[in-house]
Amino acid sequence: MDREGIPFDDIKRNMEELDFINTHLGGHKITLAGLRSMLVTLPNVNDVVICEIGCGGGDNLIAVQKWCTLKKIAASFIGIDINSNCIAVARSKMPTYKANFIASDYSLIDFREDKPDIIFTSLFCHHFTNEELRTMLYWMKANAKIGFFINDLHRHPLAYYSIAFLTKLFSRSYLVKNDAPLSVLRGFTRKEWESLLNSAGIHEYAIIWKWAFRHLITVRF
Repeated sequence: MDREGIPFDDIKRNMEELDFINTHLGGHKITLAGLRSMLVTLPNVNDVVICEIGCGGGDNLIAVQKWCTLKKIAASFIGIDINSNCIAVARSKMPTYKANFIASDYSLIDFREDKPDIIFTSLFCHHFTNEELRTMLYWMKANAKIGFFINDLHRHPLAYYSIAFLTKLFSRSYLVKNDAPLSVLRGFTRKEWESLLNSAGIHEYAIIWKWAFRHLITVRF
């Protein structure tokens, strides 16, 4: 998935299956748990601005938007992804909502005085080196008003063999079959997250293990 030259139809199929996995294995629930942990610090949860980096086709933001609507929370959304085709798909899925989708490397964006309240990532961090992740943590800390959260994979043998077996049986995407087990191998242990956060100068945080083999990292300012 990280290599160049992959046909977009294959990437789109990959995104569709990842959304299915997130829906049925609890990935979206973890994202919503991270959002709730951020909102409890706000005295007024109306007009909250929520930004996702590495937003892909927008499926995480759609899940967040539906939850905000259900809870009667007025919210607007920003989605950032380096792949312009993914951004085009995201725009097509959320045409009537307060959503601004930006095709860019997230690190090139400086919100300055117009910062989103909350920034989050989901299944994005394991694509980066430790040094790149420290840069990402610095960026989220500098660009969010009240905090940020991360939903990503816990590296564990059971997670690796389980997802390899399930995707071999049910997936029709060669990218999912290849990348899902590889993504687990690129995931993180709790100690690794602690080391990364501390090296980025972030010492107040929570790391919560979630089913199925995810970590939810929350940082509130």
